[in-house]
Amino acid sequence: MADLTTSVQFIKGIGEQRAKALAKLGIVTLRDLISYFPRKYDDRRSTRRIADLIPGEPACVAAMVTSPPTVSHIRRGLDLVKLRAVDESGVLDVTFFNQAWLKNSLHQGETYIFYGKAEGNLLRRQMANPVVEPANRREVTGCIVPIYPLTAGVSQLILSRSVRQGLHACAEILPDALPDEVRRDHQLCRIEYAYENIHFPESAEALDIARRRLAFEELFLFAIGLRRIRSRREVVSVPPCRSVEMDVFYRALPFSLTGAQRRCVEEALSDMRSGVPMNRLCQGDVGSGKTMVAAACVYFCVKNGRQAALMAPTEILAQQHYAGLDPLMEGLGIRCALLTGSTPAREKKAVAAKLAAGELNFIIGTHALLSGGVDFADLGLVVTDEQHRFGVAQRAALSAKGLHPHTLVMSATPIPRTLALILYGDLDVSIIDQLPPGRLPIETFAVPGSYHPRVYQFIRKLAAEGRQAYIVCPMVEENDELPDERKAVTAYAAMLQQEVFPDLKVSFVHGKMKPREKDAVMAAFAAGEAHILVSTTVIEVGVDVPNAAIMVIENAERFGLSQLHQLRGRVGRGSWQSYCVLISDNRSEETRQRLKVMTQTCDGFKIAEEDLRLRGPGDFFGVRQHGLPGLKIADLGCGTELLQEAQAAADALLAEDPELTSHPATAARVTELFTEASDTLN
Repeated sequence: MADLTTSVQFIKGIGEQRAKALAKLGIVTLRDLISYFPRKYDDRRSTRRIADLIPGEPACVAAMVTSPPTVSHIRRGLDLVKLRAVDESGVLDVTFFNQAWLKNSLHQGETYIFYGKAEGNLLRRQMANPVVEPANRREVTGCIVPIYPLTAGVSQLILSRSVRQGLHACAEILPDALPDEVRRDHQLCRIEYAYENIHFPESAEALDIARRRLAFEELFLFAIGLRRIRSRREVVSVPPCRSVEMDVFYRALPFSLTGAQRRCVEEALSDMRSGVPMNRLCQGDVGSGKTMVAAACVYFCVKNGRQAALMAPTEILAQQHYAGLDPLMEGLGIRCALLTGSTPAREKKAVAAKLAAGELNFIIGTHALLSGGVDFADLGLVVTDEQHRFGVAQRAALSAKGLHPHTLVMSATPIPRTLALILYGDLDVSIIDQLPPGRLPIETFAVPGSYHPRVYQFIRKLAAEGRQAYIVCPMVEENDELPDERKAVTAYAAMLQQEVFPDLKVSFVHGKMKPREKDAVMAAFAAGEAHILVSTTVIEVGVDVPNAAIMVIENAERFGLSQLHQLRGRVGRGSWQSYCVLISDNRSEETRQRLKVMTQTCDGFKIAEEDLRLRGPGDFFGVRQHGLPGLKIADLGCGTELLQEAQAAADALLAEDPELTSHPATAARVTELFTEASDTLN
């Protein structure tokens, strides 16, 4: 008898060869197979007569083949199979590309269902490459059909037949991880119905019911797992920090902190005084002042006699933090140093010796802080910048250099508070939802590619005033998907330099350059040695260039709203008006709506809410944070209401049964999910 850990190889109808192909998709066990959810669905229920087919609109048509199919060899690599089919209302000419076997499997006089987009006029309807099957089968027509992500050697039909076999194999053994009372209270369907209808929905309503049930279950189990991690964390006790006169720090600043910054500082200091290690996320828009919140925590930690470390994802960002914080800290009597990959060996050794001896209070650096030769006398606080660039394992590696140090992670990616739990695991959340006074909002425009000459002219005007420009392209190399190959960074930069701005300095940077090369280009741009920087999204998190006043984003429809907002945040850091130009020739209604949001607000939280509404939570980062179970079905667009409902249900269950002793199926599934990710959980 199979169980959910059984290899798919032993499921009836799959076998060794197909199991090898499925393994490329990460499908190894029966559980993997039934949890491999479709990425979308084709509604093929609409059946029309040939005369009623609407050009460009997909539909099914039942028609009889009137003559034997013919094969034509057009050229090497292109065969055409042609046939004519009829119903009582008209004639349909059908063409298949490179499917020569169909010549012998479609027979004159028999009726088939063809599904595809019709073209042609009223007198002559045509269909190219439709899905086809005998009228009496109805496996891939006349129903809602799942569309799965594929790999070489696995077709949609093979995958959907394998899933069908998988569901059949576990019909009697599917444990329900949701307790009956939770399922009833939240009006959720049974697990068997959910799996059947997420893969083979009998109707759109059944699909919604199945998706809601599975999304709820995923969020519920996720919330329970995180609550348990958090409860384990809270068992650790550390000597509480004593109170410190913070006015000394505030008076040393050249400006006043905003109310939101003060609130975040207080939340963090309260954690540090509690006797439990702080594990807090400070998130806020670009320019909202997260670094000063971190600086206040560093001051508090050092005045409590302990050391602090700040880890940044790039050398240039680490140098920037050091340049900004060292003078402030020195004025407060705090000894500070910088440690990166390019710090000379002798200096590195000297810094490490001072750290180990307790002669340095505060170290700023990159991954170099994780190296074996770097030890602390008493590490009390770990700050990581741009948290989604580090896996949980890297944060944990730095924390391991101290005895339960406090942790503060900073992120400039504003996300709705309800989603912070999903994306950031077991961190408490502080939000800076206020910008410092006097910052000018960035004027944002969405325009088609025909505006290029005007955009270039505007860049030239700003350059004449002494400003600098960023131009962002979606990818590095030429790719058939891109309508215009000049958008590739290197080619585009060369074209701009030679044809558009021969009198200005155009530089470029992309992710395939060595880190040192990249940093050198960015540092030169920051120093004003280039007027225009053409880049991929490597500048999304990066150097502060107050002189940059315009951000141009090519193929803007290729980026998520939150990413566009991050990129836009590279400008507007100086005292002059800044601009962002989003260029897109994609005229779809969704693209128009999304880009319009960018032109209407500079509020990162509003943009994040809109991004969530339009795309669902799965796309928030190109890189999901490592170390927590990935969401499969909730990614398909569950609302925040469902998340809150699932969390409330998880809290209620844990309040009643903290160890889940009365709910073994729930406990087993949570353990299974979190064990898969435990190698990187801190």
